Amino acid sequence: MMPIEKLVRLVENGEIEKALKLIPKVKAECSDEEKYMLAEHLFSWGLLPEARDILEELSCRYPDEGDILLFLAEIYTELDEEDKAIDILAEIDENDPIYPRACLLAADLYQMQGLDEVSERKLLLAYEQLPDEPIIQFALGEFYLTKGEYQKSVEFYKKVLEKETALAGTSISQRLAEALSLSGRFEEALPYYEEALKEKLEIHTLFGYGFTAFQAGYYQTAIEKLKDLKELDAEYVPLYLYLAKAYEHEGDLQKSYDTAKEGLKVDEWNKELLLYAGKIALKLGKPDEAEEHLRAAVHVDSGYLEALLTLTKLLLHQERYEDVVACIEEAMKQGEYDPQFEWDLARAKHQLEMYSDALKHYQEAYTFFKNEVDFLEEYAYFLIEEGNRKTAKQLFEQILQIDPTHTEAAEMVLQLEEE
Repeated sequence: MMPIEKLVRLVENGEIEKALKLIPKVKAECSDEEKYMLAEHLFSWGLLPEARDILEELSCRYPDEGDILLFLAEIYTELDEEDKAIDILAEIDENDPIYPRACLLAADLYQMQGLDEVSERKLLLAYEQLPDEPIIQFALGEFYLTKGEYQKSVEFYKKVLEKETALAGTSISQRLAEALSLSGRFEEALPYYEEALKEKLEIHTLFGYGFTAFQAGYYQTAIEKLKDLKELDAEYVPLYLYLAKAYEHEGDLQKSYDTAKEGLKVDEWNKELLLYAGKIALKLGKPDEAEEHLRAAVHVDSGYLEALLTLTKLLLHQERYEDVVACIEEAMKQGEYDPQFEWDLARAKHQLEMYSDALKHYQEAYTFFKNEVDFLEEYAYFLIEEGNRKTAKQLFEQILQIDPTHTEAAEMVLQLEEE
């Protein structure tokens, strides 16, 4: 029995300590070719330093042997010594048949270091040498997908799909569907999601299908797929928002609301679901429940402006002006700000007869809303109440510059001119 065979037999029988003691003897008796084989075994057993030592010895004797250098670089990568791995890969000649594989590994290492441009260059060098190699096409598709360059990733995934349906345990149809969806090509993505689900029923793919169908306007398909997902994994929180939205688009507000509340039972701190539940509750004529959801959303995230503004709009509608002021001023104490705060505070303090403060807020809001007719009209009437008819007239004139057909503003200008 050859020394390497004896070593392998010991490992297979679980006699690891005996095997480790035998390694120096085997190395001494092996040819260089057998040493390379020994390094492969050691690597597969997780004995990386031992494999590294053998390959370093071999690389000194065969400095131009690309296979040895690539293998050694792979081991350094596993040992988290990326810089050494990169240095070794740089020694591989571009005419070596192993060069494209070396470029792929180098690309991974450079991307890990945040050097995306260098990583891309290495991938393109590999692609130049082997443009029809699916593994290289796939690597480029993955690179561009992670960088948000979805159109580029689509083209490479399509090339891969001409020859392979899966690589590295990844469905190419699923990746292509994802890239198409992210690039806004929703309808084009749907058949690839369908194909990916035929290959494997997987929850993230099912969500992607439902989400993309929703974006494409196929709400019944979105409902069908997201319901399937809920049956597979009711804890998959993202499904509830889009399932609720799909029901809303289909005109079933009650199902939409029930779905949002069902999602909140799974994740009561989901601010997007809380906001959405609040909005649907308003549409269903349930202001108390809406307020509860909206306040909960603000409690989760005090800077959630959309929830804050929706809540203050509700409070204004209910003429709860003190609550409006308290809500906005608390948000501002927390460092939050939105120009709408000024307008809403002006309205609320006007109704609370806090005229001086209301004027300050109207003046501040004017900076942001001076081109909005509704604001200018409201501000102008406030100024008339305050006796500042000259500035009010200027605001009505400004309204006419924006909308010359605004008859009420024209009448007010004439009236104020006569006084």
